[in-house]
Amino acid sequence: MAVHFHEEDLPAGVLEGDSPLAVDTETMGLITHRDRLCLVQISDGGKDEHLVRFAPDSDYAAPNLKALLADPGRIKLYHYARFDLAAIEYYLGVMAAPVFCTKIASKLTRTYTDRHGLKNLVSELLGADISKQQQSSDWGGAELNDAQREYAASDVRFLHAMREKLIPRLEREGRMEMAQACFDFLPTRARLDMAGWPDHDIFSHQ
Repeated sequence: MAVHFHEEDLPAGVLEGDSPLAVDTETMGLITHRDRLCLVQISDGGKDEHLVRFAPDSDYAAPNLKALLADPGRIKLYHYARFDLAAIEYYLGVMAAPVFCTKIASKLTRTYTDRHGLKNLVSELLGADISKQQQSSDWGGAELNDAQREYAASDVRFLHAMREKLIPRLEREGRMEMAQACFDFLPTRARLDMAGWPDHDIFSHQ
């Protein structure tokens, strides 16, 4: 297992194929328009994770990364896709779909708990432990330390295995079709967030 670090784009030919891609992002904060995209993590479920860092003055060209993210033939796996999709489209200009979101799948199947964080899922479904210590660290610094790189890599390391655990649960509970409809709606949900409706339920009577 190795964590590969890249500046501004993936090298040509990396992660070619048709397997699903686990994707995550690190930003300067939670307000997409204000808090720039600093890092994109991506893995094809093999032994390696790839981290792509963007500088404060980046033009976010990244043609190789964009081609992978925009490929309609490859499912993108996320934990809380809603945020990552918005950040990727706002800064990189591509909608990184189709989507499988482990957080939504968890909420549709693990109704016996309200703990749907990545750390909780990895622990229950895979019996592994991940550290969230670096979650609120400065991702825009001149250097990313080893702890930050490991944290970022761990955010995509387990998504393929969790998807394999969650799909049978969705099917068992008769919620696979509902889950897929949610996944298909996520690009629109992200765009609603960006357009100014992050909290208001446009389907409500009020």
